[in-house]
Amino acid sequence: MKHEDMDLRKFERKIDAWRTRVKDDNDRKTYDEVFDRQTVMVVYKLFTDGVFDFLDFPISTGKEGNVFRAVTKDEDFLAVKIYRITNAGFKDLADYVLGDPRFRNSPQHFPGILYVWAKKEFANLEKFQKIGIRVPHPITLSRNVLVMEYIGTPEQPARQLKDFEMEDPKEMAEWMLGVIRTAYAKGKIVHGDLSEYNVLITDEGPVVIDLAQAVLVEHWRAQELLERDVTNVARYFKKFGVKVDIKNELKRIRSGEFDSD
Repeated sequence: MKHEDMDLRKFERKIDAWRTRVKDDNDRKTYDEVFDRQTVMVVYKLFTDGVFDFLDFPISTGKEGNVFRAVTKDEDFLAVKIYRITNAGFKDLADYVLGDPRFRNSPQHFPGILYVWAKKEFANLEKFQKIGIRVPHPITLSRNVLVMEYIGTPEQPARQLKDFEMEDPKEMAEWMLGVIRTAYAKGKIVHGDLSEYNVLITDEGPVVIDLAQAVLVEHWRAQELLERDVTNVARYFKKFGVKVDIKNELKRIRSGEFDSD
């Protein structure tokens, strides 16, 4: 038996061990969907190419896929996001992808559109990073597998804002509104799903995550998504006594008042 085959078998056994530890049938089904045979081979190729040495443990499970921590040969950490190859969310993906001028000639079928979805998140991470918004640094992309900077400590991944006890909720609300303003004014882009679930808290400051759905301002859903972002901030921080005037905030953002921020 070839050495590569043995390594692949070892990798597959680790995936099976994760499945065994999962008690919930729905979670086990999710793992089965994430690690289909094609995806296993994509991840294994990244492993043999030296991008990382092994997958450490699952960090999170989302609507589109799972995020795992990976370890390199130098014992550095990376985050590996694996998008599930399933047509369950095809219509939603199509709405976000097909209206984006950057991906005008994208395939309209699975799994092709899912690969574009992953490519879109990679591009959005680069765009947000370029305009000075802290996001995980994108490293490489292979089909439905995105490798990026790991956000957290060696002991544990960074906590989501929803699980963090804020010293100054008003300051955090203003920071999130600042992200929306900067993205719109400088990047001509809208996150589209900014909330307490998509902000990680670190000692160096907050980090914005989950950017696959972010769209350019000319996208036909951009204004709807802009309103969603501002409304999410207003909803979450209302419970901490912070008032956000949604209509006034949207008016100021759309008028370009924050271009100089």
